[in-house]
Amino acid sequence: MINKLKNIDRGVAYMLMATLAFAFMGGFVKELSSQLPSLEVTFFRNIFGVLLISSSLWKIPMKQKGGKPWLLFFRGAIGFLALLAYFNNMANIPLGEAVTYNKTSPIFLAFFAWIFLGEKLPRLAILALIFGFVGIIFVAKPMSAGIDENTLLGLLSGIGAALAYTSIRELKNYYDIRSIALSFMLVGSVGPILLMGLAEFVSVPKEYHFLITRFIMPSGITWFYIVAVGLLATASQLFMTKAYSLTKAGIVGTITYSQILFAVLIGSLLGDKLPDMWTAVGITLIIISGLLVTIPKEKLAK
Repeated sequence: MINKLKNIDRGVAYMLMATLAFAFMGGFVKELSSQLPSLEVTFFRNIFGVLLISSSLWKIPMKQKGGKPWLLFFRGAIGFLALLAYFNNMANIPLGEAVTYNKTSPIFLAFFAWIFLGEKLPRLAILALIFGFVGIIFVAKPMSAGIDENTLLGLLSGIGAALAYTSIRELKNYYDIRSIALSFMLVGSVGPILLMGLAEFVSVPKEYHFLITRFIMPSGITWFYIVAVGLLATASQLFMTKAYSLTKAGIVGTITYSQILFAVLIGSLLGDKLPDMWTAVGITLIIISGLLVTIPKEKLAK
């Protein structure tokens, strides 16, 4: 019993370190995006991961049976688009709000797992979907400001991440986990190169500049930001993996929502306005909805 509690404590500690690293990565992305397009930031974030994962293959070759290439490509493509939308929002709205939109992914994940994988959707999960939807309305405020580009991209980051996670549940039966991660990072590296190359030949409206834009050569402190984003992203993934290996996913999964608090604090240091009352209510509802869908299934079944 004591050892089990120690594992839980260590798992929580590792997840807190993971969420803190993610939040600091968001801060560097926000600073970096003031000097480089979000598409280029996404490229550097992914190419860093490609190099790290590829280096690991020299020591431990992948063991997998394959057979789902199109689903593997879909995971990479939807993950790339979700990350691009996430990074673009970090550049244009308060960091805490950008993270909150992204943290709607567990809510959508429960819904997609029900539709595509046939998993049960318990009553608490249905309640979570309602809470999450209302929370999104409070954060987006469509009645006063309308549904703008940032709201749509925020939802894309959450829905896209949920679709990517849903595909992983199927892909893990056919591919090495590194192969799945590499599919995301390769598409997230090649995609920006193609889109930045396309920008040399076509002109698009301003609202699509986040998707098709020209490459800007980094210089000076920008390179430090790029390395910081890569290192913090890698560290957060390692801490998160360690956390899930030490204790139940339902326990450490709830800790991931501390990233919103960290992001609000870091964002305020970078000049973001603190959330107003309605935004705070929306964030709270989204956190509650996320907690409801991360409760272990055996508890939901009782």
